[in-house]
Amino acid sequence: MVIPELHILISTLVQGHAGKLVVGTMGNTKVPVVLLVGRAHFYEGHTMELVTFATRVCKVLGVETMIVTNAAGGLNPDYSVGDIVCLNDHLNMAGLVGFHPLRGANADDFGVRFPPLSDAYDLGLRQKVHQTWQKVRPGDSMRRLHEGVYAFVAGPTYETRAECRMLHQLGADVVGMSTVPEIIVARHSGIKILAFSLVTNNAVLQPVPRGDDPSLSSMSPQELVDHLSKGKANHEEVIEAGREAAKDMQTLVYSIVSEL
Repeated sequence: MVIPELHILISTLVQGHAGKLVVGTMGNTKVPVVLLVGRAHFYEGHTMELVTFATRVCKVLGVETMIVTNAAGGLNPDYSVGDIVCLNDHLNMAGLVGFHPLRGANADDFGVRFPPLSDAYDLGLRQKVHQTWQKVRPGDSMRRLHEGVYAFVAGPTYETRAECRMLHQLGADVVGMSTVPEIIVARHSGIKILAFSLVTNNAVLQPVPRGDDPSLSSMSPQELVDHLSKGKANHEEVIEAGREAAKDMQTLVYSIVSEL
């Protein structure tokens, strides 16, 4: 049976990526939802077909709107750890070099061969996000809501300094290793998209220190290691930042879904 006005939420904010699928309702209006707690990632060795399989299943179930959340590195210097970014566009870096979720024979039952993505991130839903944030944002919170561009990279390494600068210069505000394949397949299937990134670490944009820098000559070996490691991404720190901000993100998403 196809459930009308069904919505899907895909989340990847915690280390476990639990891999659960939960069907139920949300909010006082009992909005039908499918919750995918965790996701399969391309960097884990899965094919793009498997990474996006759950999205195809949800289309068959009758899903009309997909809300995706992820943890991401902040490339925009104006962003702080813990800020929420409502995505309005993306850079599919893996797709540009051939690892594209629609590569191969077209799934004609779902969509056209060459789907446009210039309207991938629904404008009406993004308007609702800003309106809702004004209502639910904690008065004493320093957390900010932005709109920005997400760069999808294959992973699993965090990006080098040069890669971070390149992505920022190309127009990306945040960078991560998920989300975009599902979004592309969802749009191919006619599903509306709303996506959020939680900034869990700030990318290092400064160039690597040169080995002939005279200011480093008096440093001990350990001091050199510490100097080079400043700002280095740490998975445990990413997890902790996601945990601290989860409540505000959950409140925002819950309120938006309740009004769909």
